Amino acid sequence: MSRAPQPFDPAVRSDERLVLDAGAVRAWSARTAEALGRERAAIDAINVYPVADGDTGTNLYLTADAAHRAVEAVFTATGAAGASAPDTADAVRALAHGALLGARGNSGTILSQLLRGMAGVLAEAADGDHLARALDAAARAARAAVAHPEEGTILTVATAAAAGCAGGGTLPDVARRAHEAARTALEATPGQLAVLGRAGVVDAGGRGLVTVLGALVETVAGRAPRQPSPAGVPSPPLVPAPASAPAPALASASGEPGGAGTGEGCGPAAQGPAYEVLYLLEAGDAAVDLLKARLDALGDSLVVVGGDGLWNVHVHVDDPGAAVEAGVEAGRPHRIRITHFASTLPAAAPAPGPSAAPAPGAPAEEPGHAREERAPRAVVAVLPGEGLAGLCAEAGATTVQARPGEPPADGELLAAVRRAHAREVVLLPNDTDLRAAAAAAAERARAEGIRVALIPTRAAVQGIAALAVHEPGRSFDEDVVAMTAAAGATRYAELAVAERQSFTSAGVCQAGDVLGLIEGDVAVIGQDLTETARTVLDRMLQAGGELVTLVVADGTPPGLADTLETHVRRGYLAVDTVTYHAGEGAPPLLIGVE
Repeated sequence: MSRAPQPFDPAVRSDERLVLDAGAVRAWSARTAEALGRERAAIDAINVYPVADGDTGTNLYLTADAAHRAVEAVFTATGAAGASAPDTADAVRALAHGALLGARGNSGTILSQLLRGMAGVLAEAADGDHLARALDAAARAARAAVAHPEEGTILTVATAAAAGCAGGGTLPDVARRAHEAARTALEATPGQLAVLGRAGVVDAGGRGLVTVLGALVETVAGRAPRQPSPAGVPSPPLVPAPASAPAPALASASGEPGGAGTGEGCGPAAQGPAYEVLYLLEAGDAAVDLLKARLDALGDSLVVVGGDGLWNVHVHVDDPGAAVEAGVEAGRPHRIRITHFASTLPAAAPAPGPSAAPAPGAPAEEPGHAREERAPRAVVAVLPGEGLAGLCAEAGATTVQARPGEPPADGELLAAVRRAHAREVVLLPNDTDLRAAAAAAAERARAEGIRVALIPTRAAVQGIAALAVHEPGRSFDEDVVAMTAAAGATRYAELAVAERQSFTSAGVCQAGDVLGLIEGDVAVIGQDLTETARTVLDRMLQAGGELVTLVVADGTPPGLADTLETHVRRGYLAVDTVTYHAGEGAPPLLIGVE
């Protein structure tokens, strides 16, 4: 029987909480994202299981950031409706749903299931007793989601956290006991997985979970938790596996090579599948059960989380097409992300010898480029549509094509930076939602000795403006400043077609309506693409402008570009217009005004 929290408990300090209300959920989600952002690089550095592909911290951070943004959206919607704050149930469900939609990698997918397991209990009540029950439900749900659970991983740490606070108590006490038990379990992981012991590190995913629980303690207890560290164990270990050490063979729970595990990567160094496949899936429970069996036969590191018709699927396979096809047969997959591990694994260390060590600060060489001189500078740009990507590639940029509903992961961006094979790289994400992934890719590239400048472009037309003033002959800093100024001076808009009825900043739209978005907000709702585009152009040009850029996708009304060019020429005599064709895979129309 759960004990109802008392209005006053003299044993509880004034800055401690007795109930995890919606405000506390919001604070926890913010602290979690902030803490994982701070520790991302350190967690990436100890990611050695099953291969050292160094993305566990990044995946956890991106998952937590998506969860926090979902909580913020609930608060924004509640405020717009006139209420002071959402219910706790709405906040914790948003936290779990946001993590499910934004889950990255094996660790992020498991974290999303942990949050989902907690939300199911905390939606009922959120005192200390319910928190203890929530952590137990979370640990059990996460284990059930992993096809072949292993000890010495994030699952072990989650189970220990739940056991450490069994029996309940006050909210701060339960949180502190869970965190302490999780830390103790984390420090024991090198003795449970041989690969961790040989590298002298703890499990990266488990360390991330300790960070999540530490943020919870700070939220409900009013101060950060103590950081105990037994003799001989770093707090927690930050030491990555030596760069010259060969990647250890993947071991299963039985000690045989080739076990599934729950690590972040898999690939040639681990003698495992070469691709990571992730996608969201709309499907019923029965179809998902069949999907799990099929994917388990195709590969390993299988994790399927979610429920109520929406699932996040993660698996490592050699045949990514078959994994996606299995999802199509089970239901409707979307946000499909496929990563080739060979493009994200660090290059193998050279054999010891007089010429093995590069000069200090020299970028790491990639396979196939060992004797090829690096270019002085390159631009890497994310672009929608084959035509636009081809156009920018002709201008000398290394491009990453953004597919509808499938934003490129930081691994794809890092691979593009490496593919550019330059000492200095300017990175243009061209999408607000890609800034975190682009920042993560840039930092990983800098660790390899590549000088990277990230210009926070929010739309493809800003990237085009930046690329237009790019001059490799001037200094790197001057070039970045000029490109940043050109991008910042470009206002942007996009036309899209509404998929369903929804509330927007311009009113209620119906399915099939044409939406004119200016700087990311819906400003115009219309029924005709051409007329809506004219209205958007007029609103943008009211503030002045010298050059209008139109990026037209396939499938738009014939003559759209000519009609809009004529409209600008007749109404704005001093304004020039340039048109590019984006081809397939881009929004119907992108507009830039410089």
